[in-house]
Amino acid sequence: MNTREIEQIVERVLQQLSNRKEIPVGVSNRHVHLSRDHVEILFGKGYSLTKMEELQPGQFAARETVTLVGHKGVLEKVRVLGPSRNMTQVEISLTDGYKLGLKPPIRDSGDLKGSEGVAIVGPEGSIKLKEGVICAARHIHMTPQDAATWDVKDGDRVDVEVKGIRGLVFKSVLVRVSPKYRLEMHIDTDEANAAGLETGDTVGIKGWK
Repeated sequence: MNTREIEQIVERVLQQLSNRKEIPVGVSNRHVHLSRDHVEILFGKGYSLTKMEELQPGQFAARETVTLVGHKGVLEKVRVLGPSRNMTQVEISLTDGYKLGLKPPIRDSGDLKGSEGVAIVGPEGSIKLKEGVICAARHIHMTPQDAATWDVKDGDRVDVEVKGIRGLVFKSVLVRVSPKYRLEMHIDTDEANAAGLETGDTVGIKGWK
């Protein structure tokens, strides 16, 4: 390999690095995903969730809220996210768990087997979940174009660097790739407070494994 070929390789690598975008942060407060049956139990027969704000394409924060009742405490006005899902899932922080008297496992979304249970109270009824309460593992939503930019694929785990006075590195962040997504890293309120992050701040991938 001659000097010119080496220079061309270096130029390509530098160009790829310069094209890498910072990743916006979305801080996820406690929330609930409800099955269709549970929507009707909590809010009434034939009820439809009311879209308030789009979060990801096709996913939204609803105007509706519920109350979570645990062994030791209560969390009121917990936001419902839509649309409805096949299974009800409650996502809280570890700090929320202390207030409720629960120990939610840190899981990827949808991994609910053996997780905590809780009572959910709505204006028209209530349900008691045997399982479904988790502390959602941090993750990044990406489009295929974003994944190509960062040279990652769906299911990869990456390290994400936070700069600033409370700078740190979040290890083993799950990458989720879909053309339906918009680029955003989701962390819970405990993680955001530890790193001094707010929704709209940006971070960057440090490395991947």
